[in-house]
Amino acid sequence: MLVHRNRAQACLAAIDAYRRQELPVRVTVVDSGSAGDQLAILRSAVEGDEQVEVVPVGENIGFGPGANVGLRKWLSEAADGEWVAVAPHDAVPDAECLSKSIAELARRPRAGLACADVGDGCTPVLDPYFGGILKPAGRTSGWEDADHPHGTLLFARRACLEEVGLFDERFFAYCEEADLAVRARARGWQVGLIRGALVRNPDLGSSVPVVDYLQHRNTLILVREMSGRYHVFIRFCISVLHLLRGVLQPSRRPPVFSARARVLAMRDYLRKRFGAPPTALLRTRRASRRP
Repeated sequence: MLVHRNRAQACLAAIDAYRRQELPVRVTVVDSGSAGDQLAILRSAVEGDEQVEVVPVGENIGFGPGANVGLRKWLSEAADGEWVAVAPHDAVPDAECLSKSIAELARRPRAGLACADVGDGCTPVLDPYFGGILKPAGRTSGWEDADHPHGTLLFARRACLEEVGLFDERFFAYCEEADLAVRARARGWQVGLIRGALVRNPDLGSSVPVVDYLQHRNTLILVREMSGRYHVFIRFCISVLHLLRGVLQPSRRPPVFSARARVLAMRDYLRKRFGAPPTALLRTRRASRRP
């Protein structure tokens, strides 16, 4: 399943990569409010292909809610397999990615969530104060336990989703996969990363302020849900310190930094304003690469 918005050619390249997999696949593209010309290009290119379905939702509802549209459809089709893969429109798997992944997952009856390997040599972990962070990988091939899967190419078992539910739509985008993993692990499901099952995702896909806003607001939501009020208070204070340092010492800013976006993120967390980012942030420069 691919969640698409306004990148028809990138989405078609991803669809071609899934067609070249060693396993037979069906591709559902959930279109999250693309412009008319982009949606038309996508629909025209896959017209008549029974293995590809485009599901338009008419507006930009975000990655997590968009994925939920496809996941609900998949769950309602009881004969449509045990595993579903979820990815953004520009994530391109290597030819053996799905076969390697399914082979590893088949050996683990309690595996509920997993992800492919982005080749960065890191494993996603959860910190009670910082939320999702990375640590050096513990192995170079096969299954590796992880606190949560990354969202570049995520695998979910039908029984796991039926038990723990779908993505929390408050997040809109970023951190929703970590929240889902927290709920899955609490129910005894295993979560991991499959080394050697490679997927490429070179583009961040959104503006710097939008990404900075969503990452900061959603990390606060995640820490609150995962660790409680004390931990999120400390995380909020750390966010304020990082904001001040970035403003006062521009040379120490991370690649994705927007002071305005961070202020809005903290404000909206306190106001419990969740979902889509503020419209004032949407018409800004694009970011380069998702860290």
